[in-house]
Amino acid sequence: MATTRSRKPDLSLKTHLAAVKQGKRRFENAFQAVARMILAEPINKVVVNGRSTYDFEIFRTGGKHAIGMYDEINSFVSFVKDAAEGGSSKEMAYVLVGEPGNGKTFFVEYLCSKYREFLTKEENRKYTFRYVGMDQLGSYGKISVIESQTYEDPLILAMNLGETKAESMELLAKTYGFKDAQIESFYENYRPLGACSAYMLDELRGYTGGKLEELLKHIEIIPVPLTESLGTVTGKYAAKDKITSSAVDLLGEESIQRLLHITDTNNPYRFDLRRGALARVAGGGIHFSDEIYKNKKDLVQVYLGVIQNRLIEMDGYKWPIDTLIIATSNNAEFNRFLAEKEEAPIIDRCRICYFSHNTNYLMQKDLTAYAIGSETKTTLSGRDLHQDPNLNYAASVAVILSRLPRSEKLTPVETMKLAAGEVAGEKSIKTLAEVIDILNQEPDITKRFGQKGLGHRNLGRAIQLLVESTETNEGQCMFAYDIFHAVERIILDYVSDNNDRAKYLDDLKLARSLYRERIMTEMFNAYMDEPQAIRKDVMNYVNMIIGIDAENLGPDKMWKYRDPQTNELKALKIDQRFIQSVEERLGLKTEEQRETFRTSIRKIYGQKISVDVSYDFMDNLELVKAVTDVRLKSDIAGAGSLVGALANRTNEENQKLYDRMINTMLDQLGYCKTCAQKTIEYFCTQEDEG
Repeated sequence: MATTRSRKPDLSLKTHLAAVKQGKRRFENAFQAVARMILAEPINKVVVNGRSTYDFEIFRTGGKHAIGMYDEINSFVSFVKDAAEGGSSKEMAYVLVGEPGNGKTFFVEYLCSKYREFLTKEENRKYTFRYVGMDQLGSYGKISVIESQTYEDPLILAMNLGETKAESMELLAKTYGFKDAQIESFYENYRPLGACSAYMLDELRGYTGGKLEELLKHIEIIPVPLTESLGTVTGKYAAKDKITSSAVDLLGEESIQRLLHITDTNNPYRFDLRRGALARVAGGGIHFSDEIYKNKKDLVQVYLGVIQNRLIEMDGYKWPIDTLIIATSNNAEFNRFLAEKEEAPIIDRCRICYFSHNTNYLMQKDLTAYAIGSETKTTLSGRDLHQDPNLNYAASVAVILSRLPRSEKLTPVETMKLAAGEVAGEKSIKTLAEVIDILNQEPDITKRFGQKGLGHRNLGRAIQLLVESTETNEGQCMFAYDIFHAVERIILDYVSDNNDRAKYLDDLKLARSLYRERIMTEMFNAYMDEPQAIRKDVMNYVNMIIGIDAENLGPDKMWKYRDPQTNELKALKIDQRFIQSVEERLGLKTEEQRETFRTSIRKIYGQKISVDVSYDFMDNLELVKAVTDVRLKSDIAGAGSLVGALANRTNEENQKLYDRMINTMLDQLGYCKTCAQKTIEYFCTQEDEG
């Protein structure tokens, strides 16, 4: 043994404790490690639905990261922080309850992968110990090396090295040179050794005659393996079928193989804990129980002791564990469990977080991009499949509207715009905050804000339907308008509740009308042969109503101003007819109404430009629509004649206009031949108007 020790000096307990003393290695529990990981990254302050909250950057890194989830992430971080500081959370499990397909499992798996990444760094690595030379004791047969079954930290071993607590403390102070303050902080995380580790340590004490130096020759310190497929450090326990799942899957069982070697029937090492999911994450890991309430009753009862006492218990033997327990459940399963009043003790030990859908349509663009996929899609015959530039918007709006509850104070479009932090006419973000407050008083969780709607999986199915359709394959393009037919199919096939189905179909009509307005803007940009044409005209209107009362306005109505976006001096001719036409389209009849509207636009401009120099009013749908209508009607002689010119291409002029617009759409606006033609065709129809 002595030669082995000289070859591997770094495996000794002394070396490990010296590294802890120098700050090269750490001793902390699971909550402290997770909290440190999250809080070490930058934290930003953001405003969500009218309330300021925190955004933790660790959840926003990597190719596929968490989007939105502000309230849920804040709630989770404060839970972990409370537990790390010794609060009541350390005796609870954190349970995410919500609709299927809203990102619960993704969030937990993302957290687990970040934690594994964090632990691979040398200074954060977890260590455990193993006993060697056990075959010399005579009662272990041919078993010579035995690892701590619950991956106990070497410091837990050090705190139990002496026969009494006082003896162990003295050992840490005198033999290993720790200061009193350090020892005190270690003992805040004190727990006894697990049954088998303690039993074997006792046997080794007897075998070595209580000589510490001899005893330590039988102890080696090793890093905890981080191989994901072994389920160590982060382990997922999926709800299994009713018949085969049992407590064994969580706790472990008696091992026949070990009994063939071990002669002492009292030895707790005869239990193989690694057979269960908990022991593998017991050394400062994360235990993820997917669909916790879907498990059999007896298995959920097992969680009672595990959550409250953080113990694995078998036949009276106990193994203390250090684990962050996170679980998920869908609403239906959770409500069924709640209805059975005798199950109250388990709910009592859980911190329930109601996980809502994403309700921000601008953020939904990233989620929709996840659903569409980053790989280049191909048709069934292997040719590249083009993506309509409006597809993401159409799909995002269709699902977001379904997630927004109806309210008397706000229209669905106003709710959608305010939830994305945009301007919604005269309605303020405060109105949305009030609506959310009222809805969140509902005892029925599904009636709360963002708790019900078409989830990510439904969106994924709709995109699958779109990709597999004959039109998509033949045209080699995922045309945006077709997504509405696909979503409608999903609503009819997958939404079982009649009221929900009726609401979602209404929301879909609204999404179509928003798509219609977007197409009007696109057509104008194509007609003007300028990708930002509408944006320029909207900003021209805004600048005109700011400059209309300027003192330096000459008789030629030219107004000079400095553009805050480019900082250049610009001249603008104030066109009274254009201003009037836009305001007529907005339904502003009297001078008073016009002045009120202009004041609100100037106010928004003043507030937004100071924060965001590139703000362009394109989120003000009513204004954009009014400007588009005015320009489409006035630029081409005769009302609605662009539609007429594009629909009737029998004369040469109209054909030239059509070809020019198609070329602009292909070269500047990201369309392909199929979606350009289909979009113009749709523009020429009266579908979804109003």
